[in-house]
Amino acid sequence: MPELALPPDAQSLADAVAQAVRDGVAAGELVPDTTYSVYQLADLLGVSRSPAREGLLRLAEAGLIEIRRNRGFRVLPPSAHDIEEIIGIRLALEPPAARRAAEQGTDEQHTAVRAALQAMAAAAQRGDDASFWPADRALHDLLLRTAGRPRTAAIIERLRSTTALLGPPSTARGRTLADIHAEHEPVVTAVLDRDGAAAEAAMRAHLEATRDLLTGIRVDR
Repeated sequence: MPELALPPDAQSLADAVAQAVRDGVAAGELVPDTTYSVYQLADLLGVSRSPAREGLLRLAEAGLIEIRRNRGFRVLPPSAHDIEEIIGIRLALEPPAARRAAEQGTDEQHTAVRAALQAMAAAAQRGDDASFWPADRALHDLLLRTAGRPRTAAIIERLRSTTALLGPPSTARGRTLADIHAEHEPVVTAVLDRDGAAAEAAMRAHLEATRDLLTGIRVDR
């Protein structure tokens, strides 16, 4: 079995199991076309089979996994339509949140946003995928929370767990970590300048570029 861990702040064991599986997908510990044992998952996470099954049922309802009777479960790679829908949701939520973060974020929050972008830059310079992608997620999460949208941040994190099944986008079509960092720079620059319109436009451009890349990967596969 892969390396998974229960998050410390989940509201229930079932929630914790669901989040542990999402995290495993995002980290590449759980991959498509492999069947995993529910019993082994429960043992690995140190929970009984009941919350393990309940957490997996929630993920199955969301379309992230398929439960295979008497065999276990497997993660489901998203289709091009799934990706378009997911990025459509993100386009509806994240650009206006970037505007709000620019216009209403505190100086302390903006300092944290700058530090998050710097962490991405450092990871990109090292070619460190393992550090870059958590820094990427952290920046998006921080922008949403700076905008006062914690529930939206939780929704976006779950959606990103699904698109993560396609693997790191830097490996396709010549898009490097430096390229992806560069797409985030105008977002953060606008936020720090408190230019709401520019922050919204830059976030929209970044997400549209991500959509075009990911739908291309899905079609090619």
